[in-house]
Amino acid sequence: MDDDHVLEQAEAWLAQGRKVALATVVKTWGSAPRPAGSQLAINDQGAFVGSVSGGCIEGAVAAEAQQIMASGEVVTLSFGVSNEQAWEVGLACGGQIEVFVERVG
Repeated sequence: MDDDHVLEQAEAWLAQGRKVALATVVKTWGSAPRPAGSQLAINDQGAFVGSVSGGCIEGAVAAEAQQIMASGEVVTLSFGVSNEQAWEVGLACGGQIEVFVERVG
């Protein structure tokens, strides 16, 4: 799904009264699976569209997004081979990635 469709789905969820968070890849190093600018939209029911890592860290980003929707904070998450959490979520491809997550709407 391209990023235009991610934003369209986020708008649709907002129109339905759902809370929504948007995650955007802001920086990559090494063999990161998705380029900077890639996006993932998550709603307050746990549904998500798009991709920030080709499946490696989406679950961890979606879980963090639930907290962000509740608090309204913005967070930059970092994942990489030197980060224990990255191994837990499966980013063992040798790259590193930073993902900015914010509540929208």
